[in-house]
Amino acid sequence: MHPTLEDLNDLTDTDLEQKILKLNGMYFMTENDHVRQQMILLIDSYKIELEARRARAKLEAEQDDNSLDDLINVS
Repeated sequence: MHPTLEDLNDLTDTDLEQKILKLNGMYFMTENDHVRQQMILLIDSYKIELEARRARAKLEAEQDDNSLDDLINVS
């Protein structure tokens, strides 16, 4: 985690994607290696949060699909 990273729960998926795109653009504008390392930390944090959200959504969708099995009674 980056020390200046705000609470990611307050951001939407779109906000996270926009921050990733913005940092990617700024990454190639600077030639300072120390700044680039800090940007990489932020980008990685945002990407990890997005992946975790998508994994949770997929898991919830699979659980919802499994609940339909109880409704079908084949005799």
